[in-house]
Parts: sequence; structure tokens; C-alpha cells
Amino acid sequence: MKRKINFGNGLALLPLIIFISIFLSAGLITDDFYSLPAPIAVLCGIIAAFILFSYNISISDNIKVFIKGCGNNNILTMCLITLLAGAFAVMTKEIGAVNAIVHIAQKYLSIQFLYAGVFILASFLSFSSGTSTGTITALAPVASGFVIFPEINASLIAASLLGGAMFGDNLSFISDTTIAATQTQGCHMKDKFRINVRIALPASLLTIGVLTFIGISLHQSTNSFSAENISIEWIKIVPYLLVIILASTGTNVFVTLFLGILASGAIAFWENTMNLLSFSQNIYAGFTQMNEIFLVFLLMGGLTYMIEKEGGIQFLMDSMSRFMTSKLRAKTGIAFLVGTIDFAIANNTIAIITSAPIAREISNKFGISPAYTASILDISSCIVQGFAPFGAQMLLLLKLIQTDITYLDIVAQSYYIWILLVTTIFYFSFISSKIKKKELFVS
Repeated sequence: MKRKINFGNGLALLPLIIFISIFLSAGLITDDFYSLPAPIAVLCGIIAAFILFSYNISISDNIKVFIKGCGNNNILTMCLITLLAGAFAVMTKEIGAVNAIVHIAQKYLSIQFLYAGVFILASFLSFSSGTSTGTITALAPVASGFVIFPEINASLIAASLLGGAMFGDNLSFISDTTIAATQTQGCHMKDKFRINVRIALPASLLTIGVLTFIGISLHQSTNSFSAENISIEWIKIVPYLLVIILASTGTNVFVTLFLGILASGAIAFWENTMNLLSFSQNIYAGFTQMNEIFLVFLLMGGLTYMIEKEGGIQFLMDSMSRFMTSKLRAKTGIAFLVGTIDFAIANNTIAIITSAPIAREISNKFGISPAYTASILDISSCIVQGFAPFGAQMLLLLKLIQTDITYLDIVAQSYYIWILLVTTIFYFSFISSKIKKKELFVS
């Protein structure tokens, strides 16, 4: 490799533009932004990069650069964590942990606290499992059962479920967005969590207050939805609680997920619902369930490194520097970048991976802590993903809620996402600058 580019090169961004354009076009043409497998769209960008960058570097050297990007320590860490997160998700579902959460909702929610209760349960489930789409898939059928009752605000039920799902997805230690944001910025999950919780927790508490007030205002009855024949197996939620406690105390994420998987297996063995073979098969099923995001992480690692070596990242930095004249503007630029990409491709994980190298360069230039940058990436993409009309969360919700509500009905009453937007702007504009530098650079 004879030439090292250390100046901006706008042409180097073309493979990234091709990837985003293909992903976006496929979604618009098929009316389904998840019809084209994301790794295929990334592969198109990689092919374009090899063709475009061959003018000054041989194919062999380009392959070396690509493989080096794929083999980056942070990229491989993301890939391995993703596999374990998939195994944990499948194991907890197989032992009935998700059903246990659903039964709690059916047994203990009263009509007045229905909206707040749906939000809290969705928050807990998505925080524990690390998946917003999985949470919506699990709880939407239950929510659709609630909307048949007289005077129930169906749009508010759906919006509460969406808000709770996005709360947990953003804060969870094992969600793919958290993994992507922390590993690409080189910070610990607990440090990013510490910042995120200062923003998301006040927003969630305000949301619970608003939803409770609305519920009491709309419904005079305190009757619950309990059913005599519903029994809750509390032991089934032990793996969720274990993962939350371990992750909150700063335990290594590999150890945390491994122990969560073992706890799920122990419950299955104790109840005699699995043997060693089926336990192994379920773990592998979890691995295969994460194939797509695993490949996206791996391939994007190689593609973004090729673009970086050719000066594409530097070009973006130079272009954005005209606007970013202060730390606050730099934070705004990072949020705008990841939000714009997410709205275009309707996938917050890919949006984070795509914008991460640029965000890291910006944070280094302006002295923004890696944990803060990871938090900005995750929260900004979470907000945009929650509002995106063609995002998986919104599409799933509209499909599964099985009632006559529209996208605009849900967005108008998505109090958590609106409040999160306000608290995020307020925090990064006024609060974060007052926190000691020593705390900002924990990693």
C-alpha cells in the first residue's frame, strides 16, 4: 500500500451513498424497508468501494484494508455480543419469560392505570431483552385485547407501547444499538448508561405521570383486567432480573449474557422442558437469529475503514467543521447526522454504525467524551426511529394492534418520545456542560 491519504476526498463517500441509496430505494419500491437484507445493500457499497478505490491501490491491498476493518477489535466485540444477546433472547422466550410479563399485565393492570402500565411493562421487557421489535411483537396482541373495552383510547395504548419499547431499546445493556454505540466509540456500557439514564429516566417518569393523569381523567372505574385462571410464574423472569442487576453493577457484558443464558437453561432443566440437546439447539437458534445484524456489523466495519483510508471521513469532517464552531454545535451535528441517516434507512443500528466513525472524529476534535458521543448517537437514533413512519417498530405496531388507528394518531400521543426529545435537548444544551470534566471522560 504505497499511498496514504490524509486529506478530504468527497469521492470516497460514494460507496456509502450507494449503500444508503440502494437500501432506501428498495424500501420505497417494495413499501417495506426490511425487504432487502441489509447485508446485501452493504455488499453493494463494498463492491463499489473496490471498483472506485482501485485507481491508486491494488485489489490485494484493498482486500487487506477491508479485512483489517472487519477485524477491528470493536467490530468483532460487537459481533460476539450480538450472538450472545440473540441466544439470551431465544432462551428467555423458550422458557416462557415473555409470557410471564404478558400475564403480569393481564392480571394486575387496572383500567385507570392501563396506559401507564402498558408503558412500564413495555419498558421493562425491552430493557431486559434488548429489543423494541420483540417487545412490540409480544405485547401488541395483549394491547389489542385491551382496546375492545368501551372508552379505551386505542391510539394512546399503541403510543404507550411504542414509547416503552423505545425506552428499553435505548437504555438496555444488550440492545444492538447500545452495543453499536459503545463499541464504535470505545466506551464502557455502564458509562453510556449513566449518561442515558439522566435523560431517559426523567422523561419516563414524566410520561408515567402524564399517562396516569390521562387514565384517571378518562376512566372512573378502578376495575382490573385480571382473570381468575391466570397464574404468574415469577421464576421465569429471574434471567431478566439477573441480567439487569449484573449489567447495572458493571459486570462484563460477556459474563452477564453467559450467566443469563445459564440461568434460563437451569430453569428449563428444573422444569424438565429442555434437555442438553434442545438447550444447545436454542442457543444456536439465537445465534442464527442475529445473522443479519452480525453481518452488517462485520461488513460495515470493513467498508467504513476503506472509506476512512481514502479520506471520506476527513472530507465530511472538513465540510461539517464550517458549522461546528463549538462543542454544543458539534453535539448537534452528531445528532443531526445519525438522525438523518436513520430517517433515510429506517434502521437505527445501521445508522449508528454508518455515522460512528465521523462521530468519533468530531468528538476527538471537540473534546467530547466517548460515553457522551455514544449516548447522543443512541438517543438521537431512538427518537427518529420512534417517529419514522416506515420503521420496523411503527409498521409492526400498526399491523399487530388490530384496530383502526393511523400513524399520525400514534405520533400525536407518543408522549415519551416527545418528552425524550425535549429532555435530550435540555440536557446536552445546559446540564452536560456543568458536569465535571473528570466525570465526562470516564471510560
